[in-house]
Amino acid sequence: MLIQRTWYLNRMIAFKDKRIIKILTGIRRCGKTVFLKIYQDRLREYGIREEQIISINFEDIDNEELTDLKKLTEYLEEHLVKEEMNYVFLDEVYLADGFPKIIDLLYHRKNVDIYVTGSNKYLFSEEAFSVISGRYVQINMFPYSFKEYMESTGSMIDRGVKYAGYIKYSSFPYAAELKGQQHEIRDYLDSIYNTIVVKDIVSQKKITDTILLKKVLRFLYCQIGNTLSPKKISDLMTAEGNKIDVKTVEKYLKALSENYIIYQVKRYNIKDKQYLKTLEKYYIADVGMRFMLVGSKQSDLNCVLENMIYLELLRRGFDVYVGKTDAYEVDFVAQKNRGIIYYQAAWSIRDKKLLEKELKPLQSIHDHFPKVILTLDDDPEVQYDGIRCINARDWLLGLAD
Repeated sequence: MLIQRTWYLNRMIAFKDKRIIKILTGIRRCGKTVFLKIYQDRLREYGIREEQIISINFEDIDNEELTDLKKLTEYLEEHLVKEEMNYVFLDEVYLADGFPKIIDLLYHRKNVDIYVTGSNKYLFSEEAFSVISGRYVQINMFPYSFKEYMESTGSMIDRGVKYAGYIKYSSFPYAAELKGQQHEIRDYLDSIYNTIVVKDIVSQKKITDTILLKKVLRFLYCQIGNTLSPKKISDLMTAEGNKIDVKTVEKYLKALSENYIIYQVKRYNIKDKQYLKTLEKYYIADVGMRFMLVGSKQSDLNCVLENMIYLELLRRGFDVYVGKTDAYEVDFVAQKNRGIIYYQAAWSIRDKKLLEKELKPLQSIHDHFPKVILTLDDDPEVQYDGIRCINARDWLLGLAD
């Protein structure tokens, strides 16, 4: 079943024909190429003729010669329709030599609407950014949300069973098509993992110790939701017998972040309203890949839920931080349009001590912004001193705000 990715589609349509470069970013295989085809179909529904749509995927071997700047320029000049709007799609554009020049050339054509994608942050390198600065909007794409995963199954029932499948079998769109075929999904995730780590990161950063890089990523997968620093990572890994210095850790963290396989979350002092410079957290693009690499156990349920909530907040357009208030930590401070929502994630709060543990950080915040505990308990919504306790699956599906 082809999922329309409605949120992204609406965002793209809102910027249609606007004199601004549309940049779609996200981890490999999150669905960017398929989404461009969905959007192109929508353009056709609007009456845009086939000749007005120019689409080039630079990962396609058939387009290899177009990675040459001169040949790409000639191709575009030949195919652009005069006196009509052209819709130009450059998929994985960073693979084209001199791509900033092409983007600049197209931008200065009044009859060109530009869409580009990238699986890493090359698009925001110094060279490229000097060209596109102030002229673009960035749309971050992620693998399937839980709602999209449910839609891909053809039914919105059996949420508990499908939640378990979602965190085990991956949120990548093609993995969802494999419908629980465990060995095939594992092979598919392994291919993505090796493509990003070996093909992309190693070649980009000229990394010679691939094994150590993989150990750092595996370490991060085991530590999602824990406060870390490059020094702490270096110390912990060295204590485990994997000697690594702080500078190398910093290099690897940057590379993994630039390829959207991990996300760094800064801390925010709620009381003083200041962003903290030390001890951040890391979350990952797909918990199914984590399951493939390190397995799972009952104690992981909370950190996996945290990870899903973090990604969903990003999908919904929030800026997200880890909150600090006195001696307590708030899982997420979500900011948007000058408003804030505080979130705690807890796989269960039925036990009185667990409930008190999750309530205390939120009760220590003395402002008027909403405060929410998201839990996997299948119970009706309740409130404690204005703090809402909501079923996390309902929230992920958009059934409870």
